[in-house]
Amino acid sequence: MRAEIAEQPAAIARTLDALLPQVPEVRRLAADTRHVLLIARGSSDNAAVYGRYLVEIHAGRMAALAAPSVATVYHSAVDLSGVLAVALSQSGRTEEIVETLQWARDGGARTIAITNEDNVPLSDTADVTLMTRAGVERAVPATKTYTTALAALAVLALGLREDQGMRADLARVPSAVQDVLATAEPAEALSGRLAGATSMVVSGRGYAYSTALELAIKLKETCYLGATGLSYADLLHGPIAAVGEETPALLVAADSGPVLPGVVALAVRLRAAGVPTYAIGGGAALAAVCDALLPGTALPEKLAPLALVVPGQLLVEALARRLGIDADAPRGLRKVTQTDN
Repeated sequence: MRAEIAEQPAAIARTLDALLPQVPEVRRLAADTRHVLLIARGSSDNAAVYGRYLVEIHAGRMAALAAPSVATVYHSAVDLSGVLAVALSQSGRTEEIVETLQWARDGGARTIAITNEDNVPLSDTADVTLMTRAGVERAVPATKTYTTALAALAVLALGLREDQGMRADLARVPSAVQDVLATAEPAEALSGRLAGATSMVVSGRGYAYSTALELAIKLKETCYLGATGLSYADLLHGPIAAVGEETPALLVAADSGPVLPGVVALAVRLRAAGVPTYAIGGGAALAAVCDALLPGTALPEKLAPLALVVPGQLLVEALARRLGIDADAPRGLRKVTQTDN
């Protein structure tokens, strides 16, 4: 896992080089669609949350996360004309996701597959495939396949609305990810503070909400820690009562953007209540009000999640080692998950 975390700058660069030339193909496919339906499970579903924010904020189109059970369990026929269905699966072999994309196609949707492998069932079901270039991922927890899926979603967003400024910022992403790999040492130190925790809350909002969800699932599957990922807006609506001295909070934020003041205010409130409060990103404003912070990235908010997740990955891997857990092979998990027998 640690080695694959370090491979992400090169993996993202390869993925962008391969996929940016497909922007015109995506644009043609999406030309007569109005809505985007994102189909995924697990870490890919967290990536899809990022995609939803990109589609709605950057491209100005309605987007939604699919409920695959509607297709695979209830077999409900839905009119999906005018919909662009985008399925994410790093293996391209998860039967539920393949079946749901076929269901969307049968309902009239145009279809795109985002996968890390060629010649797989998911690609066979799609009109267009955006194949990421993460290379073979041996550790069960997704790291480089997750960030390259985010890169593919950024390319999808450009296909829905061209933006030269975003293209220029995308070119900065591999070096930004390289920079945040330097947080390995402070991540190791922070893992010592978390070693005694049995539960925690990971929170962000907007684009960074996807990062909070992804880090929560990584803490659960890799460190066996009862971690909950929440939007800070949802956290304030009741679950904040669950955090306390023995349930630390990990806040995630870009270094700029409209949600940052709210994250800072939340950190102030949590610390005043005696909650151990840590953060990833958020710049000097968040660092000033937290017990410890892992530096984030200067990338603009819409692209920050591609780098913001990396210090969290380093933290999870360090914590697993500290707890004596094999991060590469968490108990009960396999690389390709089939939802139903």
